Amino acid sequence: MGLLREHEEIIHATQRLADLLIVAGAHVIMTWEYGQVWSGQSISATLAAVLVFSVAAELFSLYRPWRVERLQVEVRTVFLTWSVTVATLVLLAFASKTSEEYSRVVSLGWFALAVVVLCAWRFLVRFVLRAIRASGKNIRRVAILGATPGARELCAQIDERPWMGIRVQGVYDDRSSERREELLDCSCPYLGKADDLVNACRDGRVDVVYIALPLRAEPRIALLMQALSDTTATVYLLADFFRYHQMAPQFTAMGNLQLVSLHDTPFHGMSGVQKRLEDVIVGSLILLFISVPLVVIALMIKATSRGPILFRQRRYGLNGKEIRVLKFRTMTVCEDGPDIKQAQRNDARVTPLGSFLRRTSLDELPQFLQVVAGQMSIVGPRPHAVAHNESYRKVIPSYMLRHKVKPGITGWAQVNGWRGETPEVGLMKKRVEHDLEYIGRWTVLWDLKIILLTILGRKKSQNAY
Repeated sequence: MGLLREHEEIIHATQRLADLLIVAGAHVIMTWEYGQVWSGQSISATLAAVLVFSVAAELFSLYRPWRVERLQVEVRTVFLTWSVTVATLVLLAFASKTSEEYSRVVSLGWFALAVVVLCAWRFLVRFVLRAIRASGKNIRRVAILGATPGARELCAQIDERPWMGIRVQGVYDDRSSERREELLDCSCPYLGKADDLVNACRDGRVDVVYIALPLRAEPRIALLMQALSDTTATVYLLADFFRYHQMAPQFTAMGNLQLVSLHDTPFHGMSGVQKRLEDVIVGSLILLFISVPLVVIALMIKATSRGPILFRQRRYGLNGKEIRVLKFRTMTVCEDGPDIKQAQRNDARVTPLGSFLRRTSLDELPQFLQVVAGQMSIVGPRPHAVAHNESYRKVIPSYMLRHKVKPGITGWAQVNGWRGETPEVGLMKKRVEHDLEYIGRWTVLWDLKIILLTILGRKKSQNAY
């Protein structure tokens, strides 16, 4: 919500220092506990852990404001950050051929103790903050201007997060009861008109105001902002983006002008670095693991049917640029023209081996080469044949927004069963909805969840013919 920003830098600096002391202290404790000598190697490992943890913490935004987030989300981020740190330390030890110099018992104890204390420290901080807020301190009194659907969503989000210490006093709106949204069911009583809100702010009864009027009311918003500028209340504008919900809006600037991107990729800056590192590291490990199966499948295709082993088909990649997706051939034909018939149940074109490969998604394995090369991602919207793209973009709103990110080998739609044949437009709409939801809410942890669901999930083979 952006509250208490005046102390944010001090809080974050304290958090960083505490985490680094925990990482170093855990190593010292485990070394002492098992009677080991604190050596130069111990110091080097500790310094390396502190450095790697600091970098990983920035990559995964560990020190972002957590006031509006649940504890389990923060704990997952801690686990991810420390897991990357541990993996890096192990790789460095093997690469430098110094792994034998470190006690495995001490190292395992250090790795386990550090993550437990890192999580316990955050639990303690939240417990103290909740106690403070329960005593009536650190509370922010909030009022909402505009009884709109956006105000309803805001009230719901605040109600779901009582630990934030935010109390909604009520909603103010100049419109008649017939025109304004009824918000009594979400603990937002109607308290009066805009002038009443201004007076409440002047009297010090409201700390924060959220303006939830639609963007088309810009002249009215300007007048209200001018009136509220005569108070000390903090004012936020709830942008009317619920009408453009296909992708999460992102804020940027052009000189002194503030801009909002409504249709853009989420993989800018550090997010792009995280996504690319994920693809390169995980993709390379998977390629190493599947090298033998790739050869076996290739030989089986050659032995069981006539035609090439691999099949390339034109698809749309990032920003709609045409790429050629690589797959194991699963049909007796290699169609790539303006009209392509989707595979159906009991399709005569699919070979017996091809049916198994398609059902288990093994035909997609060669695409990991394109992941490492940068044309695709492991997780993202599945690319469709160009012919299908040109057909669906005409009948499904926002269809082409799927191409604001790299296409993926697997995706949120696929693990939810929205894959395979789409004889009805509604089926493709559901796939697109899941793709846009993924783009708008992307996180590294979500990618890992999708990868696991692809391997273990029960819905992954639905409609795959």
